[in-house]
Amino acid sequence: MRHSSRAGVTLIEITIAITLLSLLSLGMAIAIRVGLQAFSKTDAKLMDIRKISGAQNILHQELEGLIPVLAACGAFTVDNGFKVAFFQGEPAALRLVSSFSLQQGWRGEPQVLELFVIPGEDNEGVRLVVNESLYTGYLGAAHFCTGITYDSISAAPLPRFVPVAAGDHSFVLADQLAYCRFSYYYPGSALQSKPPAWVATWAAKGWPEAIRIEMAPLHPDPSRIQPITVTAPIHIRRDPEKKYEDAN
Repeated sequence: MRHSSRAGVTLIEITIAITLLSLLSLGMAIAIRVGLQAFSKTDAKLMDIRKISGAQNILHQELEGLIPVLAACGAFTVDNGFKVAFFQGEPAALRLVSSFSLQQGWRGEPQVLELFVIPGEDNEGVRLVVNESLYTGYLGAAHFCTGITYDSISAAPLPRFVPVAAGDHSFVLADQLAYCRFSYYYPGSALQSKPPAWVATWAAKGWPEAIRIEMAPLHPDPSRIQPITVTAPIHIRRDPEKKYEDAN
């Protein structure tokens, strides 16, 4: 008499299969986790590159969009013969009128830009911020100016500005910086025997030929793009003491 045999699996075989399946699932989970971490790191680096590159591009366009306008300071106005360039250049503060703005780019109306340096979060490092306000003419910009002073060498009138201050609408262009400082290229003067040079404070009539913003990261990381020095030429050759009119 023949006995029919039935195919089946033992408990040991089931245990081995479950173990192998668990190891395979664990390996797949680890591979997915590593892939997601790599994607997250790559995405973070790309965002850093976009932010830093975008901020530097914005700085270039804001500086190169400088408009040579005149200021009304105190009791002095342009109409009664007072002609002074609306430009403030200090080591940690810069004020000018530009045709470029953050909100409207090159398509908007002129803006009064205030670029300045403030302490970082928890007083760790510094950050570069900008204020924007609509430029409504030399009378509308009078509240930025408290009066005038005079160049000690040339006796040219220079505006005296109110201090810059951060507010709710201030925009952070660069953060976590070890330092950030401004300098201005003085073309030199043969009459005053002053050679061309970069100066930390702009105390001359008119506008500089270039503006430089030096920055360095608070925590250098060779694997990531770092803030670098921005130098923008200023293509302005207007004399504030001359009156420009259209020829008939």
